[in-house]
Amino acid sequence: MTHAGGIGMTSEGTRQRLVRRLRDKGIRDERVLEAMAATPRHLFVDEALSSRAYEDTALPIGRGQTISQPFVVAMMTAAVLGEGRLGKVLEIGTGSGYQAAVLARLADKVFTTERIGELQRSARQRFHRLGLHNIYTRHADGNDGWPSQAPFDAIVVTAGGRIPDVLYDQLADGGVLVAPEEAGLHQQLIRVTRHGDQFERENLGAVSFVPLREGLE
Repeated sequence: MTHAGGIGMTSEGTRQRLVRRLRDKGIRDERVLEAMAATPRHLFVDEALSSRAYEDTALPIGRGQTISQPFVVAMMTAAVLGEGRLGKVLEIGTGSGYQAAVLARLADKVFTTERIGELQRSARQRFHRLGLHNIYTRHADGNDGWPSQAPFDAIVVTAGGRIPDVLYDQLADGGVLVAPEEAGLHQQLIRVTRHGDQFERENLGAVSFVPLREGLE
């Protein structure tokens, strides 16, 4: 049984079990865990897959795209989250909107771009349904970033490939960028921290994301 707004009371216990799994796998930031617990992942997948929404696995969302594994969402969120609340965040690759919804609970404003118009429109409807009015969506090529809103305190890229140079330019001094970068046949999650004109890189481990593409659909 679900109540108005579609956030099912029956999913609360399931979400808490997911949070326990994330904590067991090494996610320690309680702010991230609370944001994950507060975000109803079943609303970000097709109804046919809703029974699997709180498994710690990526799931298809159509158009050859996926909703990321919750552990990866939590890890990327923790990687960009400093001591205080985030100001402006840019996400490249809205997809279902799940990552943006988690970030929106920890940031003042989230700007998210999606190259597939159908996915962007669906995600925008979900944000409205959940009352997440601090998320701004755009049907655009993520390789361009969002120059009119730069600089950003954090940038999260949810598709794998070469990190576009423009994203380094749009990162605020002291800001953090997290992205899956191609490394031969594999991808590595890279965290980049900007210090003036210097960019400190850190490898956070192997991941698997859909490829970062150009152009609009």
